[in-house]
Amino acid sequence: MSTTEESAVAPAAVPAVTGIADPAPLGLAAFALTTFLLSAINAGWAKSSTGFDWWGYAIAYGGLGQLLAGMWEFRNKNVFGATAFSTYGGFWIGVGLWLHVTVPTAKAPLELNRDLGWILLAFLIFNTYMLIISTQVNMAVFAVFLTLELTEIFLVLGNFTTKVPALPPDPTSSSMIVIGGWIGVITALAAWYASAAGVMNGHKGRPVFPVGKPLFDL
Repeated sequence: MSTTEESAVAPAAVPAVTGIADPAPLGLAAFALTTFLLSAINAGWAKSSTGFDWWGYAIAYGGLGQLLAGMWEFRNKNVFGATAFSTYGGFWIGVGLWLHVTVPTAKAPLELNRDLGWILLAFLIFNTYMLIISTQVNMAVFAVFLTLELTEIFLVLGNFTTKVPALPPDPTSSSMIVIGGWIGVITALAAWYASAAGVMNGHKGRPVFPVGKPLFDL
């Protein structure tokens, strides 16, 4: 495994000099914050709020922030990071736009859950092979993709099986979506930790926050 791949998303030390700072901590932080906001709603924690606080951040931070991180990862010749950040940046932008455009005009609200089920299923397929590849990076990154895999599985099942509309501001009519929300919060915490590790370890030039070795080293 190359040094670039080893430090793909949460480096243990300063990445190789490429002319730009490591964009991975930004991408991870952007993913974590938007995931946390939506997952808190799915878990039923934010019932006193409008339930729509994550929409703007899905586009501006989780979307654009990750997309920019992905483009900079291309500059770093980091295929894994570039693919992961660019794809999930597109995911958040797409979901944000879909909700802005589709929700106000939907004739049958339950169909929105089915739409979201198909969207999440498509990204679950993507996440599955990225989860497998993440075993070659480090344990911090693997934890992010593993918890995200579980989050998406429960959200897919919840959106396909719910018998009543289950979208913000109250998606909790489906127990599967609630479980997905709880696991999503764990996913966000794992991503925030990996982001913090990237910032601190890069800042100090040595491992400070451990990220673990690759689960497998082919």
